Amino acid sequence: MVGRTTADKVGGGHRDGADRLGMALQLAGNVARMAWYSGINLMLQRRSRRMSKPAEFTPTRPVPNREELLSDARALLRADAEAVAAGLYPPGDEEASSPIEHLRRLRAMFQDLPELVSRRQERDASSVRDAAGDVTGHHEALPDYFTQDFHFQTGGYLTDGSARLYDVQVETLFYGAAAAMRRAGLRPIAEFMHGRDQRRVSLIDVACGTGRFLSDVRRAFPAMRLTGCDLSQAYLEEARRHMGRLRPARLVFANAEALPFEDASQDIVTCIFLFHELPPEVRRVVTREIARMLKPGGLFVFIDSLQMGDKPNWDGLLEAFPVRFHEPYYRSFVIDDLETMFAAEGLQSAGEMLAFLSKVVVRRKAEAAG
Repeated sequence: MVGRTTADKVGGGHRDGADRLGMALQLAGNVARMAWYSGINLMLQRRSRRMSKPAEFTPTRPVPNREELLSDARALLRADAEAVAAGLYPPGDEEASSPIEHLRRLRAMFQDLPELVSRRQERDASSVRDAAGDVTGHHEALPDYFTQDFHFQTGGYLTDGSARLYDVQVETLFYGAAAAMRRAGLRPIAEFMHGRDQRRVSLIDVACGTGRFLSDVRRAFPAMRLTGCDLSQAYLEEARRHMGRLRPARLVFANAEALPFEDASQDIVTCIFLFHELPPEVRRVVTREIARMLKPGGLFVFIDSLQMGDKPNWDGLLEAFPVRFHEPYYRSFVIDDLETMFAAEGLQSAGEMLAFLSKVVVRRKAEAAG
């Protein structure tokens, strides 16, 4: 099975006749999804305001209004539908669970809101510690920077309840565009895969979380050798559920600072929304590990938050984000020099694009000299 399935049927990711019906269906689904989650976002914000006083913080930089955000999100969703029409990757399958299960998770998110708002008011990010104690009874000690309640969510990243709510929380935060932001990373993978035999290509998703991106890659490349690693057993179990009836990926409990994979063993490494939750020095250790695992000429696809200056009129939003959400390393991330950090490990620039509130950075590992 040479790399010419849905994500690579055509030379260079294009074909003569675009799938207009596929584009229309994907766009319609994206628009409906955005309308649904935008409404939930508005409802969640209103309930939060009734439970607490807003944080006293005034950004010093410009902040986009809601319509500007939604307009940019709509542009991303259209680009996502156009990529499906061009055959770069298959349609998304975000709501693989039943509508009843989806509504249960939404209900659980609203039920958890009072506790989350209370922790936000108290600036208390410690609910994860009990769960961390249980986990470390079975595994090596977790790093201190990981054992805190990112976003003030109950249980941090270590409980079954957190894993169950994570996707609906993130989609609500991003007006239903989180899946499309992730799928933007499929484009460089599709271009890299042109002419390659999927069976001979290996990909590792570092900090795979609930496995949403792994399932996207699996649908696009059914024969690729896929691995996901994460520091949360609860999230790895959720990733197994999300793979559903798809061919399984290997899921490994591992710290990204010391990945248990051989040097130059991977053709592709992906890392999505991890670095903004790492201390600056740890980002560099993880980058070194990623470069170590990649084969010469291998592909690194990085997706994370916008940084200061990427969209200057949105910089105030980046200022405000860590005030509303517990993101202790976010401020250092939005001013970090990713270019120098990646180049220092031999990861050469191969493109970059903005995708709503995220950016996709593409790098290739330098070929061996001589």
